[in-house]
Amino acid sequence: MTRTWQISDVTEAARARIATARLAAAYGVPPVERARLTASLGAQLRSCLTKGGTWRLTLETGTASRVGARAGEEVLHAVVTPSPEAAAAGQPPWRVTVPCPEAVADVGVGAVADDPAELAQALLGADEDTTLVLERLAEQEGLVDFHREELQQTNQGVVALHAELDAAGRAQREAFAAERKARTEAENARRRLTFLADASAVLTASLDHHEIVRRLPELLVPEYAASVDVWLFDQDGDRPGPAHAAAAVVAARTGRPQYAAAHPGGLPGVDDQPPSALAPDRPLLCIPLPTRQAPLGVVTLSPPGERWDPDDAVMLVELTRRASIAIDHAQRYQHNRDIAETLQRALLTELPAPPGLTLAARYLPATHGLNIGGDWYDAFRQPDGGVIAVVGDVTGHGLRAAVMMSQLRTALRAYAVDGGSPGQLLTRLHTFLHHLQPDLFATAVIARFHPDDPTMTWAAAGHPPPVLRTPDGGVRTLDAKPGAMLGIPLRQEIADHTVPMAPGSTLALYTDGLVERRARGIDPGIARLADALGSFGPAELDADLEGSADGILRPMLSDSERDDDVCLLLCHLSGTD
Repeated sequence: MTRTWQISDVTEAARARIATARLAAAYGVPPVERARLTASLGAQLRSCLTKGGTWRLTLETGTASRVGARAGEEVLHAVVTPSPEAAAAGQPPWRVTVPCPEAVADVGVGAVADDPAELAQALLGADEDTTLVLERLAEQEGLVDFHREELQQTNQGVVALHAELDAAGRAQREAFAAERKARTEAENARRRLTFLADASAVLTASLDHHEIVRRLPELLVPEYAASVDVWLFDQDGDRPGPAHAAAAVVAARTGRPQYAAAHPGGLPGVDDQPPSALAPDRPLLCIPLPTRQAPLGVVTLSPPGERWDPDDAVMLVELTRRASIAIDHAQRYQHNRDIAETLQRALLTELPAPPGLTLAARYLPATHGLNIGGDWYDAFRQPDGGVIAVVGDVTGHGLRAAVMMSQLRTALRAYAVDGGSPGQLLTRLHTFLHHLQPDLFATAVIARFHPDDPTMTWAAAGHPPPVLRTPDGGVRTLDAKPGAMLGIPLRQEIADHTVPMAPGSTLALYTDGLVERRARGIDPGIARLADALGSFGPAELDADLEGSADGILRPMLSDSERDDDVCLLLCHLSGTD
């Protein structure tokens, strides 16, 4: 289909435009494309009328050939050919193509009004298609406004949701931070308690206060302190001299911890002091070593960093208190040990030197614990010329045992003046101890030598048996049945035993500290003593009994921790085999 219009005035232009709009509608051109077509055509026709002359509008249908159209698609071509004058001036034709989805064989354009005013209005205004498009555009703008409002409300909801999520996130982060802080504080508290327990065990394990003072800095540096100074007062109570910080002097005088620094420490239970003149740029924490009477000294620490954590300071004060208790106990132990050992050694007898009998004794106090004071030896002459040799062991340790040992020694010497055999003497000691100290017991072995008697008489009460070396080098244990321990609530008569004692014989009396070991018992130790005694020749024992005593102790005590006193008394009859 092809239609042509000659256009030279407004009326012809309006009729051509209206006819084009109707034909486009008839051919099924979409409203938007149709509106664009008529609007573009109207603008082109107005431009043509302005230039003057006669213009020709041609509408025809056909198959698509323009770029962007689908192959085989029906389209409507509109072409405005310029007047000869415009063509001569170089004006090109105007062309436009729109799709026709519903192409028909032929249509009429219907009657077009002849009123020039109406036609001019149609050309200059909007036709039915433009109005329809504008109405639809208005509807679409309304829908767009509606959706825009919905989108704005949705955005506001999303913003509110984001705000809620941010608040929830902040709350969760704060909860996590609080949990981490609580976990860190719990771990630090556990670390401090573990350190306090371990350090207390180390400090209380020793009974040497010098060792405790040495170990304290090793425990604290470098985790809890950069430096540690332990200052112990003299026994007479002298207080610090000028070499110590003023805060340490205040701590010694008041018994309260002091913190010396340019700024307050804020440590619980600690008083603040000005910076120390000895270390003005370094904070100092001075903690007294308290006891029930007065401080033993002052511990001065400097922090591992800029300052102490308050909880660390509380732990340090508690550790210092425990160290003070350990030092006090060690000093008391050492004091009591010194007294007991001094008393013990003062009461040990200077051995006699009767004709034909050589005596050698050794006493070694325990090296571990307050285990001194119970073991003793003695040797003295009786009025009839006999010699009494005795070794005993009082149960218990320390000063009380040493005092009881001295009383038994004195009682035995008093009983021996009246004569009596070893069994009789032990029986009287048993009665004496039972009435004097019912809660204390003792063991003892007594041997009696007489220059006119070729035998040796002995008796034992709960004590390890004597070991006898004969002149021919044979060694045997005198294991005749002994009496019970001295002082037990039992009436007993302790029996005497006799054994030949030829010149060159050696008798060994001893306490259980020499032969007894916790892991092996006493019998293996007695066998070792017999071997050691049998290893000497008669000439050695005759020539140097003191050296022989040392030669016995060395192998016997090489495997001992010496947690008990050791007594050894050797009795050697001079002579040759």
